[in-house]
Amino acid sequence: MSAGVDKERLMQVLLSPLVSEKSTFVGEKNNQYVFRVLADATKPQIKAAVELMFKIKVKEVQVLNVRGKDKRFGRFEGRRRSWKKAYVSLMPGPDGKKQEITFQAQE
Repeated sequence: MSAGVDKERLMQVLLSPLVSEKSTFVGEKNNQYVFRVLADATKPQIKAAVELMFKIKVKEVQVLNVRGKDKRFGRFEGRRRSWKKAYVSLMPGPDGKKQEITFQAQE
C-alpha cells in the first residue's frame, strides 16, 4: 500500500467515541478512551489512527468484539450487527500530567 492509501485507511478505522457511564469511569481511572472501530481493524492500525488523528502518544490498545443481540420484532426474529470496540491507553505527558483527547474541532 502507498502512504496516501494508508492514511486514508487510518482515517476510516475509528468510527466514533463511545460515551457511556462505564467508558467515562474507565477514562477517568485509567486514562483510557473507548472507541467503536471497524470490525477488521487491528491493534497497530487503531494505535496509528489515534496518533494520526489526535496527535497524541498511545501506550497500548485493548480490543473487544461485541456480539450483536438477538431481537424480536413481533413474530419476526432478528439480530443486531456484531461490532468491535477498542480501549486506548495514553502515555503520560512530558511533564507527567495525564494527556487528554478533545473531540471538539480545533481551528
